[in-house]
Amino acid sequence: MKIYAIGDLHLSLKKPVNVHNWADNEEYKPMGDVDPSWRDHARRIYENWRRTVGSEDVVLVPGDISWAMRLDEARPDLEFLGLLPGRIICVQGNHDYWWQSISRVRAAVPPNVFMIQNDHVVVDGLKVCGTRGWLCPNSAFFKEGDERIYRRELIRLENSLKGAGPGQKIAMMHYMPTNEKHDYSGFIELFQKYGVNTVIYGHLHARACRYRLPDRAWGISFYLASADYLDFTPRFIMSWPPGPG
Repeated sequence: MKIYAIGDLHLSLKKPVNVHNWADNEEYKPMGDVDPSWRDHARRIYENWRRTVGSEDVVLVPGDISWAMRLDEARPDLEFLGLLPGRIICVQGNHDYWWQSISRVRAAVPPNVFMIQNDHVVVDGLKVCGTRGWLCPNSAFFKEGDERIYRRELIRLENSLKGAGPGQKIAMMHYMPTNEKHDYSGFIELFQKYGVNTVIYGHLHARACRYRLPDRAWGISFYLASADYLDFTPRFIMSWPPGPG
């Protein structure tokens, strides 16, 4: 089994996708109108995903799945995930406003999609944990009101990690788990406390990708998985279980 990651899908399908005639598909917020590099991105994700991911593989999606404001509006985007191979595990992004009641969200997603909120998912013994995250202290963008949300997200991450118990863990967050200066944060502290050595994150786009974390820091491997950063192709993270050596 292989583990892949791709986040920030930013889907906005008006109706169930027609994979046989992409010209028939309509978006209420075409990303290509904002940035030409996103043109036809849903089709590119679909084709690259199917070319890359096998049915027994796992794809981690660190948030910003849909531009929808309500769950019923997000249904075509969630159904889109159901057309893709592999087991898909998601956390919430800052634009996933449709993600309110976790029980309703879980009832709405296809059978191959799993949503993490205050808990974790186990895949062949690998514990997948995570949370949305938030801006971190000492960021140039961190305001007084952000402290409460930051603290809440620390609690959610610890709930996820602690609940997973012993064993190999991989974590994902929507936000980068530190600020743009790469200061040590409460998120990093929790990863170290619970023995996490692989972290997936998204949220950064275009020029903001220059703020991404190095591939290795604090004994942890970090993977930026924003769809545009990956040219809309799931990024290979690792094989599981790991091979000898």
